[in-house]
Amino acid sequence: MQDILKNLPQEAKDKHNENTNFFKKLKKKPPKQLDYIMQELHDAEFKRTDCLTCANCCKTTGPLFTDKDVERISKHFKMKPQRFIEQFLRVDEEHDYVLQSVPCTFLGADNYCSIYDVRPKACREFPHTDRKKFQQISNLTLKNVSICPAAFNIVEEMKKRIQ
Repeated sequence: MQDILKNLPQEAKDKHNENTNFFKKLKKKPPKQLDYIMQELHDAEFKRTDCLTCANCCKTTGPLFTDKDVERISKHFKMKPQRFIEQFLRVDEEHDYVLQSVPCTFLGADNYCSIYDVRPKACREFPHTDRKKFQQISNLTLKNVSICPAAFNIVEEMKKRIQ
């Protein structure tokens, strides 16, 4: 896995123009069965991929925390939401709550998440490759292929399946 993660940013960079062009076409004319295809590709990839051997998303990026996330997680810690925000979060340039630093505070050395059952929505949905109307998140997907080997593989399979 370390070799894959080491090479992933360069591989994603090498494929960036190809992927950008692919997503432009996809946005203009998405296939009728796109959501079905994406679900199938997502499920197949995650039968092969064990996120616990990777956790690169948790090591290199931080999720957005919605107000609901803050409420749920602060309740889990038996603390007031404002205290949770002060202790763990900051407001970014787009006025969203994000972690104060990465790697994620809640990621253990064993790649397990200490708040997995109450984790933010963004973490639950990452890498967003099974999302409905997938073509609408192409910019996010282009970013995620350089972080997540599974997202990279899914996009490569997409290009083979969707002409």
